[in-house]
Amino acid sequence: MKFIKECDRNTKGDRAWVEIDLENLKNNVEEIKSSIHDNCEFMAVVKANGYGHGSVEISRYLNKINVYNFAVATINEAIELREGGVRGDILILGYTHPSRFNDLIKYDLIQTIVDYNYAEDLKKFEKIIRVHLKIDTGMHRLGEDFHNLDTINKIFSFKNLKIEAIFSHLYVVDSDNKEDIFCTEEQIKNFFKIAEDIKERFNKNIKLHIQNSYGALNYPNLPCDYVRIGISMYGVKSSLNDNIKSNVRLKPVLSIKARVAVVKGIHNGDSVSYGREFIAKSDMKVATVTIGYADGIPRNISQSNIYVLVNGRKAPIIGRVCMDQLMIDVTNINHIEEGDMVTLIGKDKENYISVEEVAEAAGTITNEFLSRLSKRLQYYYK
Repeated sequence: MKFIKECDRNTKGDRAWVEIDLENLKNNVEEIKSSIHDNCEFMAVVKANGYGHGSVEISRYLNKINVYNFAVATINEAIELREGGVRGDILILGYTHPSRFNDLIKYDLIQTIVDYNYAEDLKKFEKIIRVHLKIDTGMHRLGEDFHNLDTINKIFSFKNLKIEAIFSHLYVVDSDNKEDIFCTEEQIKNFFKIAEDIKERFNKNIKLHIQNSYGALNYPNLPCDYVRIGISMYGVKSSLNDNIKSNVRLKPVLSIKARVAVVKGIHNGDSVSYGREFIAKSDMKVATVTIGYADGIPRNISQSNIYVLVNGRKAPIIGRVCMDQLMIDVTNINHIEEGDMVTLIGKDKENYISVEEVAEAAGTITNEFLSRLSKRLQYYYK
């Protein structure tokens, strides 16, 4: 992926690109920091290429504003940050195969203990490894079950494991449903009970983290040492109707733009794109836009009443989204020409299209939509 810092340079040579507003990123970090207690450190989650925002460039900028804790999903993502010059602690949230354990030491990475058997693998490696122990408090994905006190305590006896923290994951903290709130409160209670047991048994000043984005926004006052902030750091919610109790003022960081390639007139009864799903009901003007599902625009937004912006005006997407192009109805837009800019996410004059709107039209969440953005897109940072 090509990264260019000067967002204001002439982009007319690009067919499709992403613009990243670093000032908005800074705002979001500061807003979230202001909502949590002073002794809690900000851990930036930059997995999946920084949720489609560019993990290395985002992390380098975060270093500049004094963020030095990062979380990724894989060891290759962690190494990419290190080789990109990112400083600070990098926690791998997922599984790393034992054949890669030497890289954990080489690149000074922190590995998650995903369960007791994995802790045994790390013990057999014998060399000192920095780790965080994950506790499963109900999601039943990764982590040693919180009921297994004896097993958890045994992991702490493994001499080569430098256990710096324990953590868990809140899986329904974005809901205001009473049963979901009860589940979250039970998770929190059981996590801190385990933490207290570990501290008493081992007289160990272990660090704690359980809050993800919605955990920090809805339960900001938990006595943790880190908050792991992913989607909200980028200024968006996972879904339009997610529950947020905090009054933080988040600003979207990412915009997506493309170009008009062709403008043509079609007649009543003509079809547009594959499958003849769109049939013109009158004579109309259609523009082909230089972006498609290979760039990360979901194919299933076809025929979903979603629109783009051209010259500040709304233009509905019509027909099926293709691999490299999509078509829009520009009948009511005057003075449109080949090469004009098209906004798929972001603001153009007085109109704005959010990531949440497009993700909802595609039947998914913003996390998935953003993380699927293609390496064909050019990136501009301002």
